[in-house]
Amino acid sequence: MQRLIVLLIIAAVGWYGYTKFQERHQSRQSFSAQVQSSKSPVQTVPGPASASASTFKCDGRTHCSQMTSCAEATYFLQHCPGTKMDGNNDGIPCERQWCK
Repeated sequence: MQRLIVLLIIAAVGWYGYTKFQERHQSRQSFSAQVQSSKSPVQTVPGPASASASTFKCDGRTHCSQMTSCAEATYFLQHCPGTKMDGNNDGIPCERQWCK
């Protein structure tokens, strides 16, 4: 009987520790995603001829969760290597998130 109680206590402490670990891990991942998405894209205006058009710079981002707009995702898909934003290869990136 005492072994069963000790075993139950150990299991409860283990479960509690595991849930706290999961919460911490998830909060770190969401914080990392927020940091990635809060980084403003580097935008440059090439000159007076195209003053209304802005371009983005390839900076290593490859996923939709790292983009801030459909225009940005489209630019990255068309100009940057290694992007993973067009799962069905139809040329439209981030259809579930940005380019609906």
